[in-house]
Amino acid sequence: MRLPPRTATLAALHLRPEVDVLIVGGGINGVGLLRELALNGVDTLLVDRSDFAAGATAASSRMIHGGLRYLENGEFRLVRESLRERDRLLRLAPHAVGPLPTTIPIFSRWSGFGNAVKRFLGRSTPPSSRGALLIKVGLSLYDLFTARRRVLPTHHFTGRSEALRLRPHLHPGIVCTATYQDAQVALPERLCLDLIADACAVHPAAWALNYCSLIGRDGASVVLRDAPGEREFHVRPRVVVNATGGWIDLANTALGEPTRWIGGTKGSHLVIDHPALLAACRGEQLFYENPDGRVCIFFPVNGRVLVGSTDIRVDSPDTAVCDDREIDYMLESVRTVFPDLRLGREHILSHFCGVRPLTASGDGFTGRISRDHSCRSLPPRADRPWPVHAMIGGKWTTFRAFGEQVADRVLADLGRPRRATSADRPIPGESATGTAHEPDLRRILREEAVVHLDDLLLRRTPIALYERLDAGRLDTLARIAAEELGWSDDHRAAETARAREILASRHGVTLSPPS
Repeated sequence: MRLPPRTATLAALHLRPEVDVLIVGGGINGVGLLRELALNGVDTLLVDRSDFAAGATAASSRMIHGGLRYLENGEFRLVRESLRERDRLLRLAPHAVGPLPTTIPIFSRWSGFGNAVKRFLGRSTPPSSRGALLIKVGLSLYDLFTARRRVLPTHHFTGRSEALRLRPHLHPGIVCTATYQDAQVALPERLCLDLIADACAVHPAAWALNYCSLIGRDGASVVLRDAPGEREFHVRPRVVVNATGGWIDLANTALGEPTRWIGGTKGSHLVIDHPALLAACRGEQLFYENPDGRVCIFFPVNGRVLVGSTDIRVDSPDTAVCDDREIDYMLESVRTVFPDLRLGREHILSHFCGVRPLTASGDGFTGRISRDHSCRSLPPRADRPWPVHAMIGGKWTTFRAFGEQVADRVLADLGRPRRATSADRPIPGESATGTAHEPDLRRILREEAVVHLDDLLLRRTPIALYERLDAGRLDTLARIAAEELGWSDDHRAAETARAREILASRHGVTLSPPS
């Protein structure tokens, strides 16, 4: 994978600041749209004020799934679309997306069915546990929606005695378990980079700049700031797409268009180093309910166990971080499944948190807010001759379909026909492992738009979240980065300090002394 050098992109924009489309936001929604437009020959610039995939994209649950629980809300269209896109990613990106067998511990046979019917009819009900009958109905629909293109095995139930034989640590109060199939993406940040690289390779006027901020609007121009170069510049787009996720309202305000379209919730996850828990997973995801009705998960990722997630309203996406209450909540949730496995804070390697860009909603139970996607638009005006389209909601699984839908709207704005689709186009890329060796690190530093040391530690590789990083290893990585990127000793020291602060404050990573 090779991304165009920042210097070349900035030079091209200096010579020709006119672009067909400006995409603000380098998460999976914006990146999927960039690729879709590039396939159709549209000159497009994507910018992100931070690193590519640094927001909710990197903080996902690593699941590529149909959304089993969305069936209770009657969101059949979303589930059908999600399952179709799940199967498509398994086929088009096998280097990054693989099957994820999922087991549900079930503690009753009949509970929750009446409440599910009421919710389906649009009546508000308090959360309630889901029994075997309700889960059977949901899994049967799951299988029915994929019957014409069977990619993964159908679901099955396992009786109590056999389930406890397979997993001796499982809570003895179960009546049975149910197992079905979904998919996972262990390193979502790298798949996001694969998509950027493919877009830039297929169309020479598809550009992507990380650490480039939206400053505001100056007549028909949009003012951007290149942080590494410490300079502002203007571009003149024909269409602007706001794909900033939890920051959509803030970006609209910067463009002089205040909105209140987003009602984000934060989702936090823990990365656990616990060999007995890892073994008890048996290579599968455990998908279950907490007593408050919220769904939680844990499963093996990159040799560790990923536990998630919470669903808490937040006012500012910039301040969202996994807090102590969430940590206690998630640890306790695992104990409801495996009560005799001792699990404590000492087993936590790291944590991460992202903000879901959900549509503003007054629903008191955040789990019922739709995960569907939509595009809201601000038409052009005399002082702003281009429309603004905002990509609201969505999830990792449906990024391609969402990008396709928004691309059709953009192509209509430009008066251009669609000439290509991504529906059957493989996503180029190579299988990535959790540990990168020095030659790989040096290539990444040269070719993948690394600006800061934390880009390397958190998004080009999973070193910081899934390894026990010590001070000596951090210094070695900083030295390698300095050699490849031409950093001075002072710059290297500043990058090391920045990485330490980000790892400690946002990910709970305290470096151990050099080994």
